[in-house]
Parts: sequence; structure tokens; C-alpha cells
Amino acid sequence: MSLYSVDKLISEARRIAAEYRRATGKPLGISAEIACHDACTYLDLEANEEAVGYDAIGLKGERAGNRFQIKGRAIFDEQKGGQRLGQIKIDQDWDEILLVLMNEEFETTEIYEASRQEILEDLDGAGLSSRQKRGIMSVARFKRLAHLVWNKDEGLIESEVWNNQTGTTHI
Repeated sequence: MSLYSVDKLISEARRIAAEYRRATGKPLGISAEIACHDACTYLDLEANEEAVGYDAIGLKGERAGNRFQIKGRAIFDEQKGGQRLGQIKIDQDWDEILLVLMNEEFETTEIYEASRQEILEDLDGAGLSSRQKRGIMSVARFKRLAHLVWNKDEGLIESEVWNNQTGTTHI
């Protein structure tokens, strides 16, 4: 048994990552672990310790049994475009992808969810670049395909339709 709780360790990791970036201008490289922790905590998922194509599995409700790839991205400058997700493992077994967006303090601000079908249909589209064919996608493109399932202000957003264009929720 560890002397510290995982929540306490993640909190310290956030603080250290933010201070490291401010001091060096470079990322520390722990956003994936923070993203996985937060997605599991906020969406009632269980982390997959075996690392076989997916990062977590849903425990309850509409996500029960679904296998998730989890991608994390800290956004330091909202005006700067071109941020990308890590490579999507298109040849692995998974059902959904979660994108966990964090602020400059590595605090989660939003989580988006997209189905395997939505992602693969987009990546299989005509005229895509070699990057997209390899499973690389921009944050903006992913957000257009996905729906918001959690945000810092409202918490869990269940069974609603999120309009990415207007930023409104319809029940």
C-alpha cells in the first residue's frame, strides 16, 4: 500500500508539470496519465493496466463494457491552432475515444467522446493526408466529430445532444 493516495499524487503531478512548463517552456510528458486518471474518475471508468489497445473500460450506465482509448491534451494558448491528438490506434480493439482537454495548470476542463465508427469513417474519407491515414487527427477535427460528455462547470453531461457549432445543449 502506498503512503500517498493516487488523487494526491495526480494533484502533485499537475502542479509539477505546470511549474516545469513555466520554467522550461517544454512539456513534462505526463498529460496522458493525468487524462486517464481524470476520465476514469469523472466518467466512472476503470483503467486497463494490461495496455492492449485501450486505456479504460466503462463500469456503469451507457458506457458499461465499452473500451476507451483516452487522449489527453493540455491547451496552453487557445489562439494557437494545429494541436493534435496522439496517434489513434486504428488497428486495436476499442469502442470509443475520449479526448481530455486540460488548461495550463493541467486541470481537466472538458472531455469529448467519439465512437469508433465516427472516427474510422472520418479517417477513411477521400482525399485525406498521409497523417490522417495513420490515425493522426487535430483537436479541432476530433471536437467536430465528438460530443461533449463532461465539463468543469457542469460535470457529467449524459444523453444530451451537444451542438459543437453553437455551443448549446439540446435535450
